[in-house]
Amino acid sequence: MRSTGDGSAIGGPYPPLGALARAAEPGTAGVPTAPAGDPEPDQVGYRGPTACAATGITYRQLDYWARTGLVEPSVRPAYGSGAQRLYSFRDVVVLKIVKRLLDTGVSLQNIRTAVRHLRSVGPAELARMTLMSDGATVYECTSPAEVVDLLQGGQGVFGIAVGVVWRDVESSLSELHGERVDTGETLVGHNPADELARRRNRAV
Repeated sequence: MRSTGDGSAIGGPYPPLGALARAAEPGTAGVPTAPAGDPEPDQVGYRGPTACAATGITYRQLDYWARTGLVEPSVRPAYGSGAQRLYSFRDVVVLKIVKRLLDTGVSLQNIRTAVRHLRSVGPAELARMTLMSDGATVYECTSPAEVVDLLQGGQGVFGIAVGVVWRDVESSLSELHGERVDTGETLVGHNPADELARRRNRAV
């Protein structure tokens, strides 16, 4: 367990408990991988409206966070009027985490620190992480024991299991359109409602 901020941000006598768990190789248990035949996650980008739909934020929030550097699109920033930002899958996961932290009253300053930390770790490590907060400081836990220790110390008020957010975003984006970074090709998502409509039409 450790604060995602610097040492001065740790509120109370709860020093870090140890180093982070070593990141597992892709394909091991708990580490998301791309389905066979699909482009790798780092080869797919998502436009602003898609990122908003997958995370439940407004376009105004998305635009403000990008302009202020809170969460900038890592695939393609907006250059001038009319340019479309393109967010990576990881960007969208971070956007959803930011929304949850804001909804629970964490300060923007601490969220900025947390975002920098989230961007500094590998995908496998990120997917295993649990963020805990007392409403002020954001702590990172990498094992159930660390979560329990934080709760017993009275520091944890709420937690965000990043792996759960990861899977939620993965599920949402699978029903929305993406864009291949290398070719610009639109990747059409699978919408269960559309499939149901097609089946009904065939039955008529």
